[in-house]
Amino acid sequence: MKIQDLLIKDAMIMDLKATTKEAAIDEMIDRYAQVGVITDKADYKTHIMQREAESTTGIGDGIAMPHAKTDSVKKAAVLFAKSNAGVDFNALDGQPVHLFFMIAAPAGANNEHLQALAALSSLLINPALVASLKKADTPDQVISLFNDAEAKKEAEDAKDEQEAAATQAAVGTADAAKSAEPAADIKKPYVVAVTACPTGIAHTYMAEAALKQEAKKMGVDIKVETNGSEGIKHRLTASDIDRAVGVIVAADKKVAMDRFSGKHLINRPVIDGINKPHQLIEDTLAERGPIFHASGDDSAADAGTDDEDKQSLGRQIYASLMNGISNMLPFVVGGGIIMALSFLLERLPGVGANSIVFTFTNSLGNAAFNFLVPVLAAYIAEAIGDRPALLPGFVAGWMANNTGFSIIASKNGVAGFLGGLVGGFLAGLTILVLKRWFKNLPKALDGLKPVFIFPILSLLAIGLMMYFIINPVFTALNLALIGFLESMGTTNTILVGTILGGMMAIDMGGPFNKAAYVFSIGVFMSSKQTDGRWMAAVMAGGMVPPLAIALATTIWPKKWTPAERTSGLSDYLLGLSFITEGAIPFAAADPLRIITSSIIGAAIAGGLTQAMGVNVPAPHGGIFASLLANKPLQFLLAVVIGSVISGVILGLWKKNRPDNGLDEVKA
Repeated sequence: MKIQDLLIKDAMIMDLKATTKEAAIDEMIDRYAQVGVITDKADYKTHIMQREAESTTGIGDGIAMPHAKTDSVKKAAVLFAKSNAGVDFNALDGQPVHLFFMIAAPAGANNEHLQALAALSSLLINPALVASLKKADTPDQVISLFNDAEAKKEAEDAKDEQEAAATQAAVGTADAAKSAEPAADIKKPYVVAVTACPTGIAHTYMAEAALKQEAKKMGVDIKVETNGSEGIKHRLTASDIDRAVGVIVAADKKVAMDRFSGKHLINRPVIDGINKPHQLIEDTLAERGPIFHASGDDSAADAGTDDEDKQSLGRQIYASLMNGISNMLPFVVGGGIIMALSFLLERLPGVGANSIVFTFTNSLGNAAFNFLVPVLAAYIAEAIGDRPALLPGFVAGWMANNTGFSIIASKNGVAGFLGGLVGGFLAGLTILVLKRWFKNLPKALDGLKPVFIFPILSLLAIGLMMYFIINPVFTALNLALIGFLESMGTTNTILVGTILGGMMAIDMGGPFNKAAYVFSIGVFMSSKQTDGRWMAAVMAGGMVPPLAIALATTIWPKKWTPAERTSGLSDYLLGLSFITEGAIPFAAADPLRIITSSIIGAAIAGGLTQAMGVNVPAPHGGIFASLLANKPLQFLLAVVIGSVISGVILGLWKKNRPDNGLDEVKA
């Protein structure tokens, strides 16, 4: 498949009217819908905005490549749009964007489509093509420019392949003859690289092309492995890696790293592969990257990143915590909902607490719940120490969640959620220490580390720490916390509920949101699933943002685009289900209004649950879990009041949109 097969003439916009990022996205999505590329504008926009929330697709030099891969795309396509005035798209270089390439890929895109998308992406690092596209006036000119650029690149690639084959043959001849003086081609410095991005559609291949183009200018041989949507291409062999001066990993997702053990390695974000190829190659040739030491588990590692690119301590802690929480959430949702269902069934006539129906569902929910702390601890540890840290992490979580694993006997409490959380960090750090201690182990004994040395020593170390330090300290802390909460007066309870509710709306799934949720679920578990006061506050607060947006898009339709109104309808269901993330696409487009109004309404809802004494004995479920509350009507009233207040603030604050698609729109 050729690039021109993806560039639809009827979809091109040669004079984009939008002046803001969201308006530009909406204008392009509308055109896609008009030509029949997408079936659901709201769904496609949600995926586009989620990608933009990860990092801007405005790559600099006046180019943006918003892209999404979803079931709402009927066929793979690329929409070309040109803005003469330029659009502030939060580009990496801070400059306005003039050329847009909106990529639409079906969820099941075949290799032909993906290869064509990759080819198009790689062409866009050609400055001559970009300059010509900025001057193009018609769709025919755009297609002609791409045809010429593609033909030229194919010819260059064929020539490069011939040269690479000749070089490889020379290497083989030199090895066979054991010549002291290698062939002339072999004298060129040689580096290897890996490029990868989360979606694997655009940035992966742009980084590949930029590195190869810059290496050619510098007189350097390079081989680039791509980890994209169509799988791994140009896979690096052991001989490639052995021959290379060093390794460049330009990736925003995990790639296999252990194969690079012993090589100088530079690990950077994929965007650096696009924008800083000269620096990456120059640093690799100068061996400025630290020598990478394999962990023995063939997973991606953080090692190899030079000091200027290392994450801050706070960022590392947050990333590790999020890894634990994201892996724990399925157990929270599955176990919590099944447990909630058991309580509902118990209330049915003829069922009761002794029935097999109640016993089965309640036991099943509790079984899943018993994994919460071990899974949290294990995956916090895994984020720090990779796969070898799973064993001590799981054990630390299990010890924290069960009595009898402490030097101070206690039948009334366990270290619980907080103890498991700390145990997870200690388990990961233990593996890092062991890796450092045994990094100089003879190669012949390297295989003993992951299967013998790490499991035994890490298990012994974490067991001692949990038994003698963590469990005694956090068991006492949990008992004190529960006692303090039970003694709190009404005013203090309302204040805490207000704060927790507001935190749920600050970043809608980010660190503030997760901190409030972690606190409430920690209290909930420490009380043996009985104290759900704070669950009520965070659940009500988390339901408000999407519900408020849904109300505002319904009551004030002229203030939203057609795509936003459609997306707003889905927020009713997301809000009722306690999925705060449904508000993220709106918050990304209009953070000041959306976040401010959401915090106000969520804080009010959280405070009201405490003022009315609501207790929700389930950690998830939204409106469905509210049926289990001691005061379900009061819980729903708190959510409704918070959502209405937030929705009204948002609706009155937001201005009418000229592109709302409705008749007789007033300015």
